[in-house]
Amino acid sequence: MTNSRLTDPEILERRFPVRVEAFEVRHGSAGAGEHTGGDGVVRKIRFLEPMTAALLSTRREYAPQGIAGGGAAQPGAQRLILASGTVKELPGCFSVDVAAGDVIEIATPGGGGFGEPRPR
Repeated sequence: MTNSRLTDPEILERRFPVRVEAFEVRHGSAGAGEHTGGDGVVRKIRFLEPMTAALLSTRREYAPQGIAGGGAAQPGAQRLILASGTVKELPGCFSVDVAAGDVIEIATPGGGGFGEPRPR
């Protein structure tokens, strides 16, 4: 599955033994500016069977920068939430074996802002 096409949750659930528990806007992840950047998204995917999950992503260590005085956005992040409740932070590029009941939460970065923020 590729995220570059923003696969619909229904398609993802039909093709793989997973349940998409959240697919929402990551409010507050955009950079400030005269024109604010765009917010990222959060996806939570629960695995219904043991399998291997992999992610190849960027903008985890270095946030998307604003331009012309705009502010930086929030960087992305991801974590594995085991069925037992234990949480493990994951790097931007990983491959991990998951068990039924485990959840991967992916928070994509926002976009940097453009121009000096104006007082409101």
